[in-house]
Amino acid sequence: MRSLPRRLTAEGIGSLLLAATVIGSGVMAERLAGGNTAVALLANTVATVAVLAVLIALLAPLSGAHFNPAVSVVQAVRKVLPWHEAGAYAMVQIVGCCLGAVLAHVMFELPWLQSSLHARSGPAQWLSEFIATFGLLLVVLGCRRGEDAPWMVAAWIGAAYWFTASTSFANPAITIARSLSDTFAGIRPHDVPPFVIAQFTGALAAYFTAQRLFSLPHAKQNADLARRYKEGAIDAEVHN
Repeated sequence: MRSLPRRLTAEGIGSLLLAATVIGSGVMAERLAGGNTAVALLANTVATVAVLAVLIALLAPLSGAHFNPAVSVVQAVRKVLPWHEAGAYAMVQIVGCCLGAVLAHVMFELPWLQSSLHARSGPAQWLSEFIATFGLLLVVLGCRRGEDAPWMVAAWIGAAYWFTASTSFANPAITIARSLSDTFAGIRPHDVPPFVIAQFTGALAAYFTAQRLFSLPHAKQNADLARRYKEGAIDAEVHN
């Protein structure tokens, strides 16, 4: 059985490394791109896609590799993950992502604690976050085979970096962490709440859509999924 501390450790490590990659690659990309924002965004995208695929493949057998409170909340709504465990997942994900921001700053010799000045606000940005998170959860809930999850999730995020105006945060924990970094990947702290609301709204919309599209299991079946998930028999994040 995968104990809760072990699963939380996996979520914390994954969240830390994901945030460090998103922010650190943004710093490196901006330094090397010579003012070319498109090149910087491309480099940031490639690094994020690569680490996301690796972390999901590595840690999914342990915790489901959520790294995202929106994913954990939807799994609690499905009754695959108990609500108290979803809350613990979310807390660890947020702390892990924030520590990842600090780690990126340390690696690039930047002030450890920062507050971003990067403005990201307005209806277009909020709609973008709704769509980015909606698509992410649709991929998570609709994926039929666990081995496909790493590339499918990473591919969605990579594409959404470019077709959404917000560059696809799609993750409340990452959003909070990025508000602590006045770098290429940053977001002003007071722009965070609308992003988080849009993300959770998109995640719940994906859940209801997936119920109709993919015939997700009902409560009794989900209880069995939850039992098997804790025993390591399946990856609950991608099983439907």
